[in-house]
Amino acid sequence: MQGGLLKALNAGPVTVDASAPPPATELLSRLLTSGALQLTVMRDDVELYSLRPFRAASSPQPDAGPGTGVLSRFTILRRDGDDFVAENPLSWCDVVVHDPRVAAAISGHEASADFASHLWSDLLWTGHAVADARSESDEFTTASWSPHELWFHRRSTVGDRGTSWAHFGPTRWADGKFPPIPAVPELFPAAAVELPSPDLDRLSLSDVPLSQVMESRVSTRHFDDASPITAAELGELLYRCARTREVRTIEKPGTALTELPSRPYPSGGSIYELEVYPVIRNADGIPAGMYHYDSIEHALRLVADRDDPAVQRLLAPAALTLADGELPQVMLVLAARVGRIMWTYEQMPFAVILKHVGVLTQSLYLTATAMGLGGVAQGYGDTAAFAAATGRNELTECNVGTFVVGRPRATA
Repeated sequence: MQGGLLKALNAGPVTVDASAPPPATELLSRLLTSGALQLTVMRDDVELYSLRPFRAASSPQPDAGPGTGVLSRFTILRRDGDDFVAENPLSWCDVVVHDPRVAAAISGHEASADFASHLWSDLLWTGHAVADARSESDEFTTASWSPHELWFHRRSTVGDRGTSWAHFGPTRWADGKFPPIPAVPELFPAAAVELPSPDLDRLSLSDVPLSQVMESRVSTRHFDDASPITAAELGELLYRCARTREVRTIEKPGTALTELPSRPYPSGGSIYELEVYPVIRNADGIPAGMYHYDSIEHALRLVADRDDPAVQRLLAPAALTLADGELPQVMLVLAARVGRIMWTYEQMPFAVILKHVGVLTQSLYLTATAMGLGGVAQGYGDTAAFAAATGRNELTECNVGTFVVGRPRATA
């Protein structure tokens, strides 16, 4: 009998009545628990919901019985075509909702539905529900994770959903559907403020040794406004860390032209989606304001005046990072032209962007230290203020990091 059932399953969906003999139900339970089978629950020939596994179940399927619980705080319900999908990063399967009565039962508005008890039993088994809401707040391992951070971690790394590589990594999924995002962004119309360029040959002979820089690097939170950073120093810092050395064009038959820049810091796929926006409050030789760093021309282009309310909102959070409520001499806003990397990568691009922010931030830290400047990274920024100051659509370009730099105040 089991052999016949396997052949039937191999040919397509099989309907199994609740009164099916134990050999059939036991086989189906084992297949579902191993992650080899999708189960759809029906009532009166109407599909209610499906358990769609992406790995083996965490525990054997329990005996059918009354199920009561509450939805896990990590479970989300999203639309997928005409269905809704309940997902949970700690679960072994998705619950695909085909009938709106199921969504109502999950929300508690259809608790009396004849399938509600079976539904909640399945939600508890799959981890989409918990018996007691306190279990997720009383245990540090779950209480310490906010839902969005756990989701971000699980969905941007290789694992249960990413091992096939079909829709994960550098798939170039947009090739042929959307034009690639150019390497050079649309420039702001203000006249360029040229920055001095350092003599790299001289620096290679006189620069501070890397080991000394690594050991002496600190986060600086006090700055000397009486002797601020100069245009030459800011130009050297940006030149050494963030300039575009060249842009190569790669052409392969049947694919879109790809522009790959080269900069001093590494970037996945040589895509380089990051842009630098110096917000200058006090710098010798550069008027105050918010600028965009033109990394090809090694120049600054004014984006907004210093007194622009959005610029003030960008600067304000830095006072929480610096000592005694100071404001930065220069705050480098790191922004991502997300389409540059999202055109190529699936599932993981924003995680890669944040890794690039870390790489560039460390480059800024070490270079500033070698130059005798002070710097400190800021773990947050006002993304809405960045959009208001630049006029950029946040889905196109967004603030992903900040780094404060300036002349450190002498210590007694």
